[in-house]
Amino acid sequence: MEQGVIMDVARDAMMTVLYLSMPLLGISLIVGLVISIFQATTSIQEQTLTFIPKLLAILVSLAVFGAWMGKVSVEFTAGLYARVLEIVR
Repeated sequence: MEQGVIMDVARDAMMTVLYLSMPLLGISLIVGLVISIFQATTSIQEQTLTFIPKLLAILVSLAVFGAWMGKVSVEFTAGLYARVLEIVR
């Protein structure tokens, strides 16, 4: 088992995790920022106010990006299975 192969698989895994998490985290960040600006301007200091909009934004983004996320996951897994002989040796 070569170290280069293991490093390639680990790098691919981390990049796949980043690709899959970025749309959801970005949308959650934007929604949270908009709600925080709204709270600051209106002086509403309710901690639970951000929960429902963020939840709805994540559900909508999962509906929009879900097929793409599944495709990326399947491609990564298929590539990993294709390289299993390199990894095991």
